[in-house]
Parts: sequence; structure tokens; C-alpha cells
Amino acid sequence: MADNNSIDQGAEMKHDSTSGITDQEKELASNAYDAFTTGNYDESLKHLSSLQELNKEDYKISMNKAVAEFYKSGQMTTDCLKQALTAMKHQIHTSVDEMDGLDDVENSILYYNQAIIHYYMRQYTEAILIGEKLYQFIEPFEEKFAQAVCFLLVDLYLLTFQPEKALHLLAVLEKLAVQGNNKNGKTEAAGNTNKDVSNQKTEYIAMVEAAKSKIHQYKVRAYIQMKSLKACKREIKSVMNTAGNSAPSLFLKSNFEYLRGNYRKAVKLLNSSNIAEHPGPMKTGECVRCMFWNNLGCIHFAMGKHNLGLFYFKKALQENENTCAQIGDSSNRHSKRFSGIPMCALLANKRYELLYNCGIQLLHIGRPLAAFECLMEAVQVYHSNPRLWLRLAECCISANKGNSEQETRGIPSKKGIVQSVVGQGYHRKIILASQSAQNTVYSDGQTAAIPVASMEFAAICLRNALLLLPEHQQQEPKAENGSKNSSQSGSTESGSENSESCSGKGQDGDKFVPAPPSSPLKKQELENLRCSILACSAYVSLALGDNVLALSHAEKLLQQPKLSGSLKFLGHLYAAEALISMDRISDAITHLNPENVTDVFLGVSSSEQDQGSDRGDVEQTESSGKQTPLCYPSTLNSARAMMLFNLGSAYCLRSEYDKARKCLHQAASMVHAKEIPPEAILLAVYLELQNGNTELALQIIKRNQLLPSVKAPSPPDGRKKTAPLPFTQVQRK
Repeated sequence: MADNNSIDQGAEMKHDSTSGITDQEKELASNAYDAFTTGNYDESLKHLSSLQELNKEDYKISMNKAVAEFYKSGQMTTDCLKQALTAMKHQIHTSVDEMDGLDDVENSILYYNQAIIHYYMRQYTEAILIGEKLYQFIEPFEEKFAQAVCFLLVDLYLLTFQPEKALHLLAVLEKLAVQGNNKNGKTEAAGNTNKDVSNQKTEYIAMVEAAKSKIHQYKVRAYIQMKSLKACKREIKSVMNTAGNSAPSLFLKSNFEYLRGNYRKAVKLLNSSNIAEHPGPMKTGECVRCMFWNNLGCIHFAMGKHNLGLFYFKKALQENENTCAQIGDSSNRHSKRFSGIPMCALLANKRYELLYNCGIQLLHIGRPLAAFECLMEAVQVYHSNPRLWLRLAECCISANKGNSEQETRGIPSKKGIVQSVVGQGYHRKIILASQSAQNTVYSDGQTAAIPVASMEFAAICLRNALLLLPEHQQQEPKAENGSKNSSQSGSTESGSENSESCSGKGQDGDKFVPAPPSSPLKKQELENLRCSILACSAYVSLALGDNVLALSHAEKLLQQPKLSGSLKFLGHLYAAEALISMDRISDAITHLNPENVTDVFLGVSSSEQDQGSDRGDVEQTESSGKQTPLCYPSTLNSARAMMLFNLGSAYCLRSEYDKARKCLHQAASMVHAKEIPPEAILLAVYLELQNGNTELALQIIKRNQLLPSVKAPSPPDGRKKTAPLPFTQVQRK
């Protein structure tokens, strides 16, 4: 979810009244500062040029000239300002890393201006490094400048998903506001007849009140990221009291209700916000209409209304395109140059975040090729997100799955068994369909590195996803039995295209893995994500005929310490299929033991529905409205029956037909006749043909079902034959 709350960042002009300069220099400096604050940049530059003639060695004058020229251009010359500040840093032979004493505080405005440039260029790691250095020497700063440094750091911490640090700084800001009020009261008592003091008091009170309103809004954003709903509810009341029914406050309250699951109320709050009165992106750098449609898409996604959610995301994309055209960003969206666009509007483009959301929606709707196109564009920016690589692989898998799902729900279709019928009458022959899907060429001779929705490219995506996960997680203690009701992966989203700084350590020492535009992946999320990636990797390897690699992935999956019952079930099936293909039937039979299946639950536990995003990654509520795949067993008995079908297949490969029949008999007694897959009927046909029961085999094919009630004719040796029962191919995710 998004809010439209943002601090008003801008380059600062240094107003220095240091002793040791002449009265003329003081007067020129004061006149230049006054002209700058009133927006008369030409006059300010004139005074600064005169001042520079008197003092050519002071770099602060050059810095002030660069800032004034930047504002004179309408904040369009960001590149020029950045180059000028970098040149000044080299001129004074210092860097923020060397800032270790109060002597360096004189250069604080230069450092702050550099941090602002990094902030708007989405280089959050560099901006945080400078901001934290400035914060160490905050005491000698003027109160207004100290507030600006703190608010900048708070915004950066929230963009990089570090809400605990943000709350600590907000507490410092509250303390500064209280101390400032006390100081201001003493000043008024000492000279209450002075008009200047009175004006300063009024101005200061207004600044403090504005700061308090910002503090409450930032607290709400921090508590939303932390999922601390009780604390968030208290702060929401303060926000509504200070900011009223403004667009930022209503967006925040809607986000809060969204997290609580009150989706209808969240929609109502969004609709009540008067976004038409909000300043445009040229002034604030934010497209509120884009946020509005995006948030509606997130809410309807959480409600399971994916088509409606996709409609709203497309509306948000259209608004984003209009905004980019308005601010002139459409021409150099893919350029590394930032001049020609107002600096405050550099953060307005949300194209890649919206494409990410659209891709997830399309994947849920069942349009994997369209989802692949959206996510491929998003991955060019968010290439450090392992979950995004998994989603790309899922698009490839879904696109190459075929129509097998439709044939496994309800009465099996004859198309799954009979390929064609040749001839007529006595010469009529039935050609059975081949059920083998291995060693299939998906990429039509193209290299696997070309980004197309092929299984070869899916293997590359899954390899990237595994490489982005920390290696130490793989060395955890092995455990065969999985935990109860653990799910495949949780998800979340918001913020920066360059948020490497969000990879850090939590308070408990756990390392977080960055997953922009989502929030960093925590320990439990990493474990779930690793399991999902390994399961998909085993499936893709089987599809590509790489049985050795498939077995390796399946065994690693089964060794994970916190493995969900559903993925444990799939892991045993994948391992068994790989072993059978490698002619290791005995090892495969061990994996096909029905007792290995303890749970087939596909839901997401509440601890994994992590949504700490104020930008609105729809992935975070991925389980909402999600239906069980058609090819996946809906109950524990169905899953165990599937294991028995495959166990019968394994026995059949060893020519142990009696054991195969027993497995099929037992499996058929556990499920409804409609749940028997086509492959099971083919196995029954095979068994009857092995026993010479051609007539019964034909009856099974014609009726497309098992016929336990039909008596088979006795063979010449007088042996009694057993009615045929089913087999299914190893089911895949």
C-alpha cells in the first residue's frame, strides 16, 4: 500500500556569520541569503559573485552559487549540482569517512547536499552513510538543520525497511521539539517586547507543529512495516487529529485497515480522499492518482479479485505514464542522466513497481506469458530479489505445462488415453497416447540464455534465485520430517530500486536478504523460499531430463529443517521419478512409501503473510483467494493414493505384477472413481495385456474407467485373473 507522505527535501544554502570577516562581506552574505529565501535567485547570485571577488578561497561561496543556480533552473540541473559538489569535496580534500571531529562540522552543509542528491537518485546506501555521519555531530547544528538531517534519515530508513532505526530517530525528534519549545519560552520571557523575537517565536511554533505532524505520519509508516497494529492504531488517531482528512492521513488509515483485513473499509477510505486537491508531481514529486489506483489493486488482490485488481494496476500504469510525460521523464527513462527533470520529481516514476504487481496478478489469473513479459522488465531493476526470479521460473513452468490439469479433475478425458483411431471394423486399431514428457525440447534450438518462457530459461532463473540466498542457510541441521502448516514462501514489497542497504541484521542477529521492491526477507521467509526454489528446480530438471540434478535438488529439499508437508510430498515424488529414470527402483520404492505423506496443506501461515510495504507489493498476500491446483491432491487420502499409484508403477517396472495390483487395489479404495487419473487406466491396460486379457483391456479403454465388476475370461492355464487398477505419472508442482 502507498501513502503520499514525503518530507520536503532540498539542497541547503550555507548562511555563515563566522567572525573574522569584514562588515562588507557580512552584509553581502546576508543580502544573498535573504534574496535566496525570497526566491530572488538572480539577486542572490549577484551578491554571491561580489562576495566571491572579495574572498576567492572560500568554497562555501561557490557551493552557495551552485545551489542558487540549481534553484534558478527550477531544480532541473541535478547533474551539474552533483558535479559541483563533488568538485568542492575534492577541493577541500575531505570525505564523509574522514569526518571524525567537531572541526569537520563546518562542512556539514556540503555533506547534507550530497546526501540529498543521493536520495533523489535512489542511491540510498550512500545517502544513509552520509546521514549517519552527520547525526553523530547533531548537537552543534541549528535546530532547523538538525531536524532536516533527522527527517532525511527517517525517510531513508523507511525506504530501506529499517523501521526500528526510524522510530529511534523519531523519538529524538520529539525530544528536540520539546527542548525547542522550552528554549523559545525562555527567549520570549527575556525579551517579549522585541518584534523580531516575537516573529521568530511564531515561525518556530509553526515549524514545531509541522514537525509533530510529520513525526506522527512517519510513526504510522514505521508501525505498518513492523506490523505493530496496536501502536499503529494509537498513532493513526494522532495523525487524524493533526492532519485531518487530508490525502496522506486517509492513505495511511486505509493502509492500516488493509493490514487488519478490513478491505471494504480500506476502499471506502481511499475513495473519500480528495486527491484532486493534492499538488501535482511537479511540486511534490508524487503522483497521488497513481498511488490511488495501485492501492485499489492491492486491496482487490487481497480479496481474491485478481481480474479487478489487474484492471486497477493498469489504470495506475497509465497514470504513471501520464506523469512521466508531464515531468519530461519519458524521453530519458532509461538514461543515466538526471538533468532536465525537476529533482523532486526523480522519485515519481513507479513503472517497475507497478509492472511487478501486474506480473504477480497475471500469474494468479493464469496468464503466464503476459506475466513473464511484465516480470522480465521488472527484473532488470530488481535483479537482487530471489523471489522475483522464482516467479519468473513459475511463469515458464506454467506456460509449458500444457493442458494436463484439465484432464485430471472430474472424469478422465479419453484424450488423455487415446491418441487416435485407425481403420474400421475388424481392422480398427486404437493408438494410445504417449505419457512420457521427458527430454522434451522447449526452446526450439535457441540458447537458454535468451529470455523466453522456456524450461531452460526457468532453470537459469532458479539458479539465480538460489545464488541470491545466503549460503550458511544450507548448512543447517538436516531434518526429514517437516513442520506443520509451513508454507512455501511469504512475500512483501515497497520502495527503492537501489536498496542494497536493507540487507542488514535484525535485533536478534539474523541477517536479512534484500528483495526490492519488497521488504527484506527474514529467516523464516528465507527457509520457506529456499524450499519453494528447490521444489521448482527438481521439477524443471525432471522436465529437461536431467535426472541427476533433479535427484540432487529433491534430496536437498527433503533435508531442509522446516519443510512443509506439501513440499515434502512433492520432494518424495520428484526423487522417486528421478530414481526410476536412473533405474534405481529399490531406492525409488523407499520414497514412494505412503507413510511419507503427512500433510498436503497449501496455505500460508499468518507469520508468513508479511506485508510491510507502503508502496504495495501484491505478492505479500499471495495466498489470498488462491485455489488448489487442479493436478494437486486435495486431501491426505488422495495424496497417499497417488503415492500408491506410483508405487504400483515401480513394482510393475520390476515385473512384480502382483505387488503392483495390490497397490492399485488399495489406492482405488481410497479415492472416488472420478479422481482416478488417466495414467492409472493405462497401467491397468498394461497389466491386463501382460496377463493376456485383451478383451478386458479393450473394455477399459472404451469405457475410460476401471472395470472391477467385469469378469475377465479365464486364460488357457485356468489361472484366475485380478481386475485391473490404476497408475498415474509422478505428479508435479
